[in-house]
Amino acid sequence: MSRRQMTHAAQDAGLVPSPRNTLTTERLGEVLVVTLNRPEARNAVNFELCHDLSETFASIDAEPPGAVLIGANGPTFCAGADLKERRDKDAAWIRKRRLASFAAYRAILRCRVPVIAYLQGAVVGSGGEIALSCDFAYAQDNVSFRYPEVHWGTIGATQRLQRVVGMRKAKELLFTNSMVRSDEAVELGLVQKVLSAAEGWEFALQTAQTMAQAPTSAMQLTKSAIDSGSEVSLDQGLDIELRAIETNLAQSEWKQGLADFEARNDENTTTEVRK
Repeated sequence: MSRRQMTHAAQDAGLVPSPRNTLTTERLGEVLVVTLNRPEARNAVNFELCHDLSETFASIDAEPPGAVLIGANGPTFCAGADLKERRDKDAAWIRKRRLASFAAYRAILRCRVPVIAYLQGAVVGSGGEIALSCDFAYAQDNVSFRYPEVHWGTIGATQRLQRVVGMRKAKELLFTNSMVRSDEAVELGLVQKVLSAAEGWEFALQTAQTMAQAPTSAMQLTKSAIDSGSEVSLDQGLDIELRAIETNLAQSEWKQGLADFEARNDENTTTEVRK
C-alpha cells in the first residue's frame, strides 16, 4: 500500500489540519503521523509552522500515542527556513522567529514517546534540524542534505549537527554548503536506512507501529534514560538507568509486558513446529 493510499484510508479516522494548516496529523492505530503540509513552499519552515509544531507536540505529550512518525507532503521534505517571510523584517522579528524554531525543535526532541522521521528529496537547513530532533530517521533514496546557513548570512545547525556527525564534519558541511547524498548520509548517521520510494514509507510506518507495541512505561523510561545519559559519565548514566529501572518496577506494567512477550514467544515456537 502506498503512502497516498494509506492516507486516504486514514481520512475516515480523521486527518486533522493544524490551526494554521501548516501540518496535518492522523492516527494510524497507536501511531500518530505528523505531516509537514506546505508543499507549495517545499515545506519551508515559517513562523506558523514553528508554532504548529510546538503546539502539536505539546498535545502529544498530554495524550501520548505509542509512537510518532514525521513525514512531509510533496517531493521535498523541507527546503529550510522560509526566507520570503523575512523581507522587510527587523532584527527583533528575526530573533522572535528563531526562538520559535528553537521551541519547535525542542518540543520534538523532548517528546516522551519515540519520534522517527521519514525523509525524501531535499532536506535543507531547518529541515535537517527537524530530522535531527527526532530519535532517528529513515529516508527515500533520493534524499540529500545541505546546511547553507552560513552562506545565507545567518547562523544555525551548530549544535545538533556536530553531535551526530562530529565537530570537524559539521564544520565542513556548514562552512562549504556542500551536499550530502543518501549513501554518505547513512555513513554519517544522519539517517539509519535508505529505502526505495516504493517501500520506504510503509517500512517507516511499520517500524513506528512496532515501537508502539512495546509497554508504554518501559519505552518512555528507556528513551528518557538514553537522552539524559548521553552527555554524562558512564557512572552517572548507570545511575540514571537504575532510577529508570526502579521507576518501572514500581509500576505493574512490566509484569504484563513479560507475560505478553512469553505469549508471543510461545506462539512463534508453535508456528515453527507446525512448519
